Amino acid sequence: MSLQLLSPAFSSGGAIPPEHSKDGGNASPPLIWSDVPETTRSFALIVDDPDAPSGLFVHWLLYDIPSTAAGVESRIPRVEELPDGSRQGKNGFGDLGYGGPRPPSGTHHYFFHLYALDDVLDLEAGEDREAVERAMKGHILEKAELMGTYQHREPGTQAA
Repeated sequence: MSLQLLSPAFSSGGAIPPEHSKDGGNASPPLIWSDVPETTRSFALIVDDPDAPSGLFVHWLLYDIPSTAAGVESRIPRVEELPDGSRQGKNGFGDLGYGGPRPPSGTHHYFFHLYALDDVLDLEAGEDREAVERAMKGHILEKAELMGTYQHREPGTQAA
């Protein structure tokens, strides 16, 4: 089997709940992974939106996640380093940690990319996507992906 990634908050290809958006609580969603390669030493998570007007937009960078982790809880605090040693990078908003969806128009697709790595990246907190991808190069054992959608709605409007 290969690395699997899912969320109890939304199904693959399904709508991300408002509580995990900037329209709602802006809380990071819970994630669960399984079928981890035996030689995994750490994980990295990159969440992005390829539909953003300015191009690929990063919503979350989380790296140096311990190999013993089987997922992440909801509502990860926006701090440099978590108690388990995981570190967070800067998202496209310029903030540490998770920045939920709130597209300017239409429905956007949000990709959660999980990487099983054969090493610990040992990067400082606050790095950007390019630094994380450079550090991961040559260390990716497997990758899993989960995609959710989100459409911003003005207050008082109904979903179609």
